[in-house]
Amino acid sequence: MRETLALLRHEKRARPFFLALAQSALGTGAGYIALLLIAEERFASPWAISLVLSADLLPAMLLGPIFGAVADRWSRKRCAILGDVLRVIAFAGITLVDSFEATVAFAVLAGTGTGLFTPAALAALPSVIDDRRRLPAATSLYGAVADLGFIVGPAIAFPVLLFGGPETLMLVNAATFAMSALLLAPLRFGAAPEKAADVAPASLLREAREGMRATAGMRAIRIVLLATSAALFGAGLFNVAELFFAKDDLGTSDAGFSVLVTFFGLGFVCGSLAGSKGGTRPVLKRRYLIGLLVFGVGFCATAAASVYAIAIATFAIAGFGNGLVLVYERLLIQASFADALVGRVFGVRDALTAWAFALAFLSAGGLLELISPRELILVAGGIGLVTCAISAFVLRGEWSEQEGHPLGDAPLQPELATQEAGSGDSPGRS
Repeated sequence: MRETLALLRHEKRARPFFLALAQSALGTGAGYIALLLIAEERFASPWAISLVLSADLLPAMLLGPIFGAVADRWSRKRCAILGDVLRVIAFAGITLVDSFEATVAFAVLAGTGTGLFTPAALAALPSVIDDRRRLPAATSLYGAVADLGFIVGPAIAFPVLLFGGPETLMLVNAATFAMSALLLAPLRFGAAPEKAADVAPASLLREAREGMRATAGMRAIRIVLLATSAALFGAGLFNVAELFFAKDDLGTSDAGFSVLVTFFGLGFVCGSLAGSKGGTRPVLKRRYLIGLLVFGVGFCATAAASVYAIAIATFAIAGFGNGLVLVYERLLIQASFADALVGRVFGVRDALTAWAFALAFLSAGGLLELISPRELILVAGGIGLVTCAISAFVLRGEWSEQEGHPLGDAPLQPELATQEAGSGDSPGRS
């Protein structure tokens, strides 16, 4: 926490950057409630609601590497602002046009904005700060702020809904993205990555393929991304099962369920902020694996909980592990790739994450017809523990303990920087 406060105190550009992110994250949390209500009011069908919510994942699923290539070719600042503008149009459009087809189309547009913003913003984080040693703090704060929106946002939705309908709330969400674009526009950050003077521009598809090859070619990062995707598949199963578990197994109300979700989110924020100190890649790897372990233990403990008070604690533990996994995954990516490639790696990562959640959402409904919500949460915990064990085994020879440079101090690796030349060679082990 001390590192995060130092970041906000000393880094002038970081303050408006994270202010823009925070208020749009609050809008996203409130807008999620609005989208559920709008979909339910207009279409009154679980399948229609699922389709509207899933439409947000579709762009990242299909175009994640392309979005990353865009962030590595042009100004990341402009990409982030364009992502905000697309979401302004999308959320305003949902409030103004009420046909099913238009609602799905605007949901896809919103997902496109998010898919463009996320890799651009994560790749631009080093340029938001002057002291690169504060990059771990910036990365951990990014995750914490993004998830905090889903804790506080629904609380903001309540007074808005008292005086207006969900359409009003959705317009508020659109306004937060407009404000984000306005706050980011005058900031100096996120310039386009420098290119070698003798390298001819490649097509966007070719650059996306280069990013995928570079990601797949680094064995350790490939393992980390696949492990995170497996863990998030388990988290997706948990997301579907948690409401039924809270009501049927714990016997709590809607309000009681919201408290459980809040504690999961608080645990997530604490886990994200735990990455603010950074460290060498061996240290980051070890803490990433600890995150997988805590993640799996938290879900298994939740499945074993029969008392509401215990479930509050286990939800927080699972959220803490989730936060650890994601922040240390991001830090490992930043520590392992040159600036000219990092946007594409985050784009690949976003695509894998979107597929993991989509497959989990599709699988969970059928699984809940075969097993109980408690058993499905136990499956999610088992996935986390098995993923941790396999990852620890296959990563045991990666990122040597002799590596001495912490994230923010290490020089860029030449073999990774040369990937931009499009040679097609794998960068090999880190």
